[in-house]
This record gives sequence, structure tokens and C-alpha cells, in this order.
Amino acid sequence: METKEERIARRIRERDKKMKASPGYVTFSIMFTLAYPFIAVFTFVMSTLLAVFSGISRAMAWVVSGGKSH
Repeated sequence: METKEERIARRIRERDKKMKASPGYVTFSIMFTLAYPFIAVFTFVMSTLLAVFSGISRAMAWVVSGGKSH
């Protein structure tokens, strides 16, 4: 006789197994694996651009304030 916790755990495992076998899950896994390098590079480039423009903005604020801005 299985306990309530074991029954719940078994149902969760069965549900996960069915989900991972579905075409949508397989498609998403493949697409994500292929797209991940592009996502990572895009994120790095955008973060770098944001840092550069933030630096320019801070420098301009410093100049406009006469060197008093922190």
C-alpha cells in the first residue's frame, strides 16, 4: 500500500514523463538549445550598450553640473 505522499510523487513523475514526450516540449527544447547562444550574445551586447550610454549620460550630467555631480 503506497502512502499519500508516494502516490502524489508517482503522479507527478507520470505527468512529467508525459509532458516531456509531447511534441511541443520537444520542439521548445530543441529551439531553446539552438537559440541560447544568440540570446546570450544579444543580452551581453545590450548590457554593454546600456553601460556605455549610462556612462555617457553620467559624464554629461557631471559636465553640465560643473563637476559637482556624484
